[in-house]
Amino acid sequence: MALPVLRGCYRLPSTLSFTRLLLNESRVLNRSGRMRLSPSSPAASVARAVRPYSSEQGGTKEKIEGTDFYNIIFWFRSKINCVLITVFFDQEFSVKKFSEGAKQAFWRVSNLLSQSQFESLEGLVAKDMIGELEEKCNSLSTECKKALSVDPDQIIYMMARDVSLFFDKDGRTFVCILMRFWYLTTAQVPDECVQVTFTNSTVNGGGEGKPETKRLLSAFYEFQREFTRGVPPDWTITRIDYVHFFD
Repeated sequence: MALPVLRGCYRLPSTLSFTRLLLNESRVLNRSGRMRLSPSSPAASVARAVRPYSSEQGGTKEKIEGTDFYNIIFWFRSKINCVLITVFFDQEFSVKKFSEGAKQAFWRVSNLLSQSQFESLEGLVAKDMIGELEEKCNSLSTECKKALSVDPDQIIYMMARDVSLFFDKDGRTFVCILMRFWYLTTAQVPDECVQVTFTNSTVNGGGEGKPETKRLLSAFYEFQREFTRGVPPDWTITRIDYVHFFD
């Protein structure tokens, strides 16, 4: 069952209510300047995931800088909320299992958006988002629409960016999980949408090498579920943002 977007809800006081503000600030930092990456940062993890596709196989790859900024507050807050979810709401919950389901949802929804099958989004995406998504997708070029399409094998990295608990005035409990996905595409999109570009040589039947250029793109998907007793355990997507596509 699809859930409406939350209104009039408040965060759990003990879980640092300014995380949203920090999330917005981190994205501004990414757009305005470059940062040196620590080995444990998500960007460094993406770089390691991309490495098998890069110059080691005869292609070229740009240096990955400033791909993401992950504050320790996000990590600490999310860990606390995951423990609370497991203890009080769902003993079988785990970020690992959720992430696998989120990956399937990302793949399915992204392909529906690419094919302009907006009616099929019902039950997967919050109803009041569908019209907005249709308007944004219709404004994209053909290549940008193509870039929304995701091959499951080309999703090279994903992470739970934020895990939040909410309560509304009626005493209902909600959980929101913001996922970030990095994936590869051969679509020719504007440079500002691309985080990494590299070229590999593929061998055709005649033994000649044919260069193939792939680009690393990123998307945010937010999932929401009501954990009130007696409510079906369904997750609904309440936010979709392909970095620099829907600006």
